[in-house]
Amino acid sequence: MSDEEDQPSTPQIELKTAGFDSRFPNTNQAKNCWQNYVDHYKCVAAKGEEFPPCHQFKKTFTSLCPEKWVEKWDEQRDENVFPALREKKEEEHH
Repeated sequence: MSDEEDQPSTPQIELKTAGFDSRFPNTNQAKNCWQNYVDHYKCVAAKGEEFPPCHQFKKTFTSLCPEKWVEKWDEQRDENVFPALREKKEEEHH
């Protein structure tokens, strides 16, 4: 028996990154990252966590965005100060 036959088989892991988005043709993907983050949370707010199309936005932003950015944006969302998703307060309507 060869050494290769003695080794247990390792499961194959398929890694994927975000596909090409013609809205963001340039190399710098910062805007693409931000837009997919915003789109994900807008989708979840409109359709719910389990709505399958929302998952694609999350896959894309988790692939493109630095973790520190996402952590900061999550904190801003929690404090209702993230500009793109800020909920309007009742007083602001008057």
